[in-house]
Amino acid sequence: MKKTVLYILFSTVMFSLMEIVLKSTGDAFNPIQINWIRFTIGGIVLLPFAISSLRIQGIMLRWSDLKLFATTGFMCLLVSMTLFQLAIMYDQASTVAVVFSSNPVFALIFSYIILHERLGRANLIAVILSIIGLLVIVNPTHLNNALGLVLSISSALTFGLYSIISRYGSIKRGFNGIVMTCFTFLVGAIELYVIMLITHISAVADKMKQVSWLRQFSNIPVLTNVNGHFFWTLFFIGVCVTGGGFAFYFLAMERSNVSTASLVFFIKPGLAPILAALLIGDKIAMTTIIGIVIIIAGSVVTFMGNQRRESGGSMQES
Repeated sequence: MKKTVLYILFSTVMFSLMEIVLKSTGDAFNPIQINWIRFTIGGIVLLPFAISSLRIQGIMLRWSDLKLFATTGFMCLLVSMTLFQLAIMYDQASTVAVVFSSNPVFALIFSYIILHERLGRANLIAVILSIIGLLVIVNPTHLNNALGLVLSISSALTFGLYSIISRYGSIKRGFNGIVMTCFTFLVGAIELYVIMLITHISAVADKMKQVSWLRQFSNIPVLTNVNGHFFWTLFFIGVCVTGGGFAFYFLAMERSNVSTASLVFFIKPGLAPILAALLIGDKIAMTTIIGIVIIIAGSVVTFMGNQRRESGGSMQES
């Protein structure tokens, strides 16, 4: 149990520091570039765990699995994480962290729509509380940074969709979370690299430069600023946060259960803003604090509901 607690604590701190460290890089890296770097490193870090898991399960990867990983890689890296990086550029790290932590709520909604899974009372209450919390943080009557919030919410929503697609694929093929995540990262990184190369084609780059909001995606750098000066930053983002954070999250899940491991995402909305205020001076508005409390309350309801459902399932099996 002590190891499980340590795994959860490590993952929670890493995920809570993610937006802060990414924000601290400033303009040194293009948002697409930093995505490609951190998920390539993260996928490589997870690869030994994924290979070991496949061997234990006796599962062989098939060429048809490439389509699944290409879909989840596209949704996770190219869509959700690109929106996430842009949100960090245009909004406070603390706000992005809290809003993105609501992605399990969107996952619940998509699980109902796509997988036709019934929303229990606890999950329904959690959805309502999280939406209220988001509205309090967003404060539609006094929008100071509409773009940043739209990007944050879009990132959380699409990550929730990715989670359900990933879950559908894992159920269909029998892959566990660490295998799905590892190959999603690696295949998604390859897709992202191809996109980055396309932006270097003269005709494409010239067209993108003519559109104001597309200019930053023209001639996306690949290894610019990947040097000794940023070594520890990239090491922390790639190895500790992306690779290590997910690895220890899934190790915690294997040693306990899904609801216990999910404490990582329940604690993050409260911890990330505090760390952002201490480390990079983010100011936390009173409405943000109230919204955080409401979202955490929704998370606690989800956790308790999952615990009750899992204990009920265990009793039925016994």
